[in-house]
Amino acid sequence: MTMEKTFDPSTIEARMRDLWEDAGAFRAGRPQRADAQPYSIVIPPPNVTGSLHMGHALNNTLQDILVRFERMRGKDVLWQPGADHAGIATQMVVERQLMERGEPGRRDLGREKFLERVWAWKAESGGLIAEQLKRLGASCDWSRERFTLDPDMERAVIKVFVQLYRDGLIYKDKRLVNWDPQLHTAISDLEVSQVDVKGHLWHFKYPIVDHDGRDTGAFITVATTRPETMLGDAAVAVHPDDERYQRFVGKNARLPLVGRLIPIVADAYSDPEKGTGAVKITPAHDFNDFEVGKRHGLPLINIFDAEARVTLQGNDQFFAHVAPTPELDMTVTALDKLDRFAARARVVAMMEEQELLAEVSDNKHTVPHGDRSHAVLEPRLTDQWYVDAKTLAQPALEAVRCGRTKFIPQNWEKTYYDWLENIQPWCISRQLWWGHRIPAWYDADGNIFVAESEEEALAAARADPRITSGDGRDIALTRDEDVLDTWFSSALWPFSTLGWPDATPELARYYPTNVLVTGFDIIFFWVARMMMMGLYCMNEVPFRDVYIHALVRDEKGAKMSKSKGNVIDPLRLIDEYGADALRFTLAAMAAQGRDVKLSTSRVEGYRNFATKLWNASRFAEINGCARVASYDPKSNKITLNRWIVGEAARMVADTTSAIEAYRFNDAAAAAYRFIWNVFCDWYLELAKPLLQGADGPAKDETRACVSFVLDQIFALLHPFMPFITEELWAIKDADGPRRESLLALAPWPDLAGLEDAQAEAEIGWIVDLVSEVRSVRAEMNLPAGAEVPLVLVGADAEIEARVTLWEETARKLARLSAISFAPAAPKNSAQLLVRGVLAAIPLAGVIDLDAEKARLAKEIGKLEADVQRIDAKLANADFIARAPEEVVDENRERREELLARIDKLTAAARRLG
Repeated sequence: MTMEKTFDPSTIEARMRDLWEDAGAFRAGRPQRADAQPYSIVIPPPNVTGSLHMGHALNNTLQDILVRFERMRGKDVLWQPGADHAGIATQMVVERQLMERGEPGRRDLGREKFLERVWAWKAESGGLIAEQLKRLGASCDWSRERFTLDPDMERAVIKVFVQLYRDGLIYKDKRLVNWDPQLHTAISDLEVSQVDVKGHLWHFKYPIVDHDGRDTGAFITVATTRPETMLGDAAVAVHPDDERYQRFVGKNARLPLVGRLIPIVADAYSDPEKGTGAVKITPAHDFNDFEVGKRHGLPLINIFDAEARVTLQGNDQFFAHVAPTPELDMTVTALDKLDRFAARARVVAMMEEQELLAEVSDNKHTVPHGDRSHAVLEPRLTDQWYVDAKTLAQPALEAVRCGRTKFIPQNWEKTYYDWLENIQPWCISRQLWWGHRIPAWYDADGNIFVAESEEEALAAARADPRITSGDGRDIALTRDEDVLDTWFSSALWPFSTLGWPDATPELARYYPTNVLVTGFDIIFFWVARMMMMGLYCMNEVPFRDVYIHALVRDEKGAKMSKSKGNVIDPLRLIDEYGADALRFTLAAMAAQGRDVKLSTSRVEGYRNFATKLWNASRFAEINGCARVASYDPKSNKITLNRWIVGEAARMVADTTSAIEAYRFNDAAAAAYRFIWNVFCDWYLELAKPLLQGADGPAKDETRACVSFVLDQIFALLHPFMPFITEELWAIKDADGPRRESLLALAPWPDLAGLEDAQAEAEIGWIVDLVSEVRSVRAEMNLPAGAEVPLVLVGADAEIEARVTLWEETARKLARLSAISFAPAAPKNSAQLLVRGVLAAIPLAGVIDLDAEKARLAKEIGKLEADVQRIDAKLANADFIARAPEEVVDENRERREELLARIDKLTAAARRLG
């Protein structure tokens, strides 16, 4: 087939996706690879509510590079796709949809009907992100797509829960959780957004009382940002070394408005430098206070209901620690059932009325918000289910310490250790309806029966000696209303997707997986929990390597956010520049440990790279280059052809080793450098006389060589740019022997042994010579059209022969009027060293040397002044502390660019003497 003149990604991408799908190219367990080494990756399952964002694009591009690379290396590859049910997010989407349509809400519908609506929504809209991933080119085995609420997945979740419970590793407890008063559920730390707010710090005076409870006339002043929680205060804490308050330690204070006597305790949690140095302790409404309360045996007094309204009437916890008084009655009447923020204003007013408000100051502090509801969260004391994460963490820690699982880059191991060495009980229950319902049942007396089914729970209840009613047949059990944290089912993902708890062939073949590719923000929430569950259920780590990639930021280094208006939509970039250009951009910029600073200009640049490859392939077609079945690159006679094959061999080795080491940017750079610079700019240019000359063996060999190297380029570039390479592979199928397979299933290039030192010495020297001359011309501001002579100083016979052979080409490419030889360099010449050979460009009469020296000195001086200004900024501690991180990074990068430019101009000045 004849190639189109221009490359248009939109015309080929859907066609290539269909081609791969029809051929089953990405299916694991292909019969042809039954004896092949397995290679597996599980996709971090995106939320079923999700739409492709730039983080997904980076994460899945890197995974796809790995799986396409290993598939071409002959391995039996499984890239396991799927989606997460995303409990809170999905339930919110459907509830919002019901509200917008004016239909009955969740509570009105009831659990069963509401869940029917959620499943209907999932069937209609839940597959969006999978289709978007296909647009990106993700070569998952889509026939094995899983959903975390699939029946098989649910069976695995229930089995793990029951086994953990029986092993004493799951239990129910009353502890503080992040409570969302709008969604009425506990949420995980990952779903908490810390928001800076401008608030106040209220200073309240608490009266000190004697042993008989009488006021002493002394006060201790506490500072708080949450006055409303004082109703649940259980103590005042001061630092043990704070001399201001040592006389009060061990005494009691009377809690204003309530009358409760609370102890003054010494605890290092109190910071003498903050506020007044004395802090109110409310164990039921603050995480830090909860820990202080445990240390000092303080009561837990919960004063809020599920909607964060003050709840005093009928609150046994509140009244258990206080004697009835008229003042208490007034407080209860004034505050009961008030929203927490209305209660805050009322408490402050009441304290001011009693002259116990000492001071109010402005205070900027962080307040936790739910990332879904955007409601201010409340630390709330509730009964929840917990996993004994500390016990499960020990094998997970040891597995990384002994190298069974490795982090790349290695520095992320410290983050992993820090999390697991300080791990807290994991709250796994959520007060939602959409999710894995907890397999626990209760009898009328509150006895708990955990089982895999209600029948098993009933059998356990009938056999339980605590149950004494009749013969046990009339026992009524009620199932726990809560569902499990989404991260619980996600923690089982590497083995539950392979059929566990059944001993499936897939589980035996593909577990443990080879690598997990993920972001640093979920090392604890997902990576660590998969490690814990994999070791618990399978007695084996879930993956050998964990590759942690960085963030995708905007071109200035700022984090993308809707509020900043700097979010870049990957689908828009695919529409405009093609998926290949976006993929290559992300790979080229994915340096280990460094955030990706993405700009559309970079994507456009790599679209031009794709166009360059297309044009090179058209050039080959126009010049009659076709694949020849009998062509053997080892038999090349032409030095130029031996050189390009050797360079291709070097490029394949560099790219291969870089992908193996997860150095995606180095792999992309090696491919780009060879294709654009070596093959297109040099080889095809140098080969034109052969391709466009007389017919004969030299022309035939060069045509076959061009086609051979293009095939290696298509194959090597395929993991990065699968669409254009598969298309070109198919187009070139018509030129020569029929292809044996799609490019996606073709062998990875193996050019070992084709390096040719002699050919590289000759062609590489000519390339370097022309490149150096071009560089000097640019540095010296030589007119573009001016031809200048070149003198080679003290050249030996080999160099003279090389120049004689390539003189015409070198003169044309470097715009030289002549190349001559001399024992010494001419005066007033710019000198350059090319692989040990001295070359000189006489400049007298071409440029004004004095003026050029002055120009260079002036520009160097200006650049040095710019460097000094940046150095002054970077040496300013206040600038480093206050400036956004991206601004600091931008200055550092600018400094490096300036220094590189100074080095270049200084070298140019030295050439002028």
